[in-house]
Amino acid sequence: MSSDRDDEVRSPARRGMYVLPSTFTAGNIAIGYYSIVESIRGMSALDPAAFDRAAIAIIFAMFFDALDGRIARMTNTQSAFGRELDSLADVITFGVAPSFLAYLWGVREMWPTAYPDFQARLMRFGLVICFLFLICGACRLARFNISVNPQPRNPGRPDRKYFVGMPIPAGAGVLAAVVHFEEGSPIHSMAMSALWLGLIGLVGFLMVSSWRFWSGKELDFSQRRPGRLLVLLALLASVVIFESRYSLIVLAMVYLLSGVFARLAYSWQRKATRTRG
Repeated sequence: MSSDRDDEVRSPARRGMYVLPSTFTAGNIAIGYYSIVESIRGMSALDPAAFDRAAIAIIFAMFFDALDGRIARMTNTQSAFGRELDSLADVITFGVAPSFLAYLWGVREMWPTAYPDFQARLMRFGLVICFLFLICGACRLARFNISVNPQPRNPGRPDRKYFVGMPIPAGAGVLAAVVHFEEGSPIHSMAMSALWLGLIGLVGFLMVSSWRFWSGKELDFSQRRPGRLLVLLALLASVVIFESRYSLIVLAMVYLLSGVFARLAYSWQRKATRTRG
């Protein structure tokens, strides 16, 4: 009798645990919405600080995105509803919000030049590129949702897990880190805007590629002595907090280039093997 009563008491609390990861996901959506509003405010009010706040919001949302999945796994409250909600949240926060920010900050604020026709074409091209970033991110999420044990074309260490293609939060983080590095001051030069669109296109390609990116899934906080790992993470968090402009852009670019260099190294290795053979 007592065990039955215990189950009756615990079951509502157990059901309530399923709400916890979704709460973080809802916070992720709220942050994405805030970022979109700040991007529009930066354009309409000519306020660079609003662009900076929009970028910081996207970066902050990355921690919410990491927490909801980890909490769901730790509490064993994973569900189909939670996975679908998380994907929709990622499309909004790491797809729509950064594409808005990328266009309004890096394309629309160009000053008039002596080549108005070319500038108008560049602005239209910028709309297309920023939209393609959104589509690439959505396709990356869809592929991730239907994949079972995906393997990159350039396999790495067999004891380490990898993402196939750059994750959409990391892609959004690259764009947000650049905006934050500039403290929200928008791009006015047509040449710099063209370079910005090149970076956006590269990030979009990396998201839909089959290249490997470090996943960090081998980090285990449940081990008996995670002291060293916690110290390193605390040190990294301190650097990010106090030197966010420089540390975030370095982390973002290192992660982006890690996937590119891994692919190039694998290609060179295959060519060397064929030459020897």
